[in-house]
Amino acid sequence: MATNKELLGRGVKYLAGALPLMFLGPTLIYNAFMNQHTNWHYLVLGIGIVACIASVVIAFLGLKIIMKGIFND
Repeated sequence: MATNKELLGRGVKYLAGALPLMFLGPTLIYNAFMNQHTNWHYLVLGIGIVACIASVVIAFLGLKIIMKGIFND
């Protein structure tokens, strides 16, 4: 049972792409709640929520690809 290194590398790239979003999303949400007096509050909050959801989805896809590379469906 050999490991597919191409799939493993692609999964790690997905996880590396999700890592900045894991920090960016909560930071934007915090910033939106601290600046509720501005007109941009809802836009920044929406972008933060989308970044958090995208982070979870990309991390899930990355882990799914890594598992497929390790266990060879």
